Amino acid sequence: MKNFFSFFTQEIAIDLGTANTLITADDQVIVDEPSIVAVNRNTNEVIAVGRKAMMMHEKTHQMIRTVRPLKDGVIADFEAAERMIQGMIDMIPNRRRFFRNMCMVICIPSGITEVEKRAVFDSAEHVGSRETYLIHEPMAAALGIGLDVTEPIGNMIIDIGGGTTEIAVIALAGIVCDQSIRTAGDEFTVDIMNYMRRQHNLLIGERTSEQIKINVGAALHELEVPPEDYAVNGRDLMTGIPKQIMVSYNEISHCLDKSISKIEDAILKALENTPPELAADIYQTGLYLTGGGALLRGLDKRIAQKTKLPVHVAEDPLRAVVRGTGIALKNRAKYSFLITHKNM
Repeated sequence: MKNFFSFFTQEIAIDLGTANTLITADDQVIVDEPSIVAVNRNTNEVIAVGRKAMMMHEKTHQMIRTVRPLKDGVIADFEAAERMIQGMIDMIPNRRRFFRNMCMVICIPSGITEVEKRAVFDSAEHVGSRETYLIHEPMAAALGIGLDVTEPIGNMIIDIGGGTTEIAVIALAGIVCDQSIRTAGDEFTVDIMNYMRRQHNLLIGERTSEQIKINVGAALHELEVPPEDYAVNGRDLMTGIPKQIMVSYNEISHCLDKSISKIEDAILKALENTPPELAADIYQTGLYLTGGGALLRGLDKRIAQKTKLPVHVAEDPLRAVVRGTGIALKNRAKYSFLITHKNM
């Protein structure tokens, strides 16, 4: 009978990120879209969600506004978040539309407040979830990269997302100590925008800054395999005329230096708070990097130089958290102590 009713329930795992939202079902990532929605200002009607909305971002006229509903890893615009999540769910291929019941596992930052948790639960309820679970991002990341979190062995996870960097020491299926700071990918993007304005008198948008970060972003001033200089188009602040300049990875590494130092300080603080027996384990196992920030050139080597510990970048770090969330969804009974549950 249970199996019969489960047929009428859609089970999905959601990585509700500041920059990107990913959804898995049946062990597959089926939605991977930017966390943004475009809305008609007059009718309040949703025009586009995800990638289509991102293509409109910073290019809209006065009748259209684009909204990024999440800030620093948590919901900042409740209504827009609901509409974005609903739009993402509607993207699920072959979705069974003859029922409304859904079971969701959603990952959240480890530093989230009870009020912010309530916002996630409420958003899930409003888009049709009848059973909602929350799991902390570092724990989901650990599951996603294949660590056995139930063992009495200490592992440190550093998940650098869009809005937050989550650093946690995990052992015996729990977070022993953690640091959550609001310095991550979005902060890198702002750093680059400010640098281009200050150093080159060039005004660029968020999307261009993101492309600079992807193409020539670096954490080290000297790389063994440096990327080619990148052509940046923007508006000259002196003349108001569009122009193009070339930027190198070395420039970008200098402008990101301060933000990366904040992440290093948070890692060192987490290591200082780690119990000695777990610290001994971490000396052997090293640190694990996940999230989009893990793709920044040379970041693993820079952290290794700072901590004198081995640093491992997860395979496909962008999807590590959502893979782990999917594992928690599939094995809810096994990992019941890892997740916060609420029946709607």
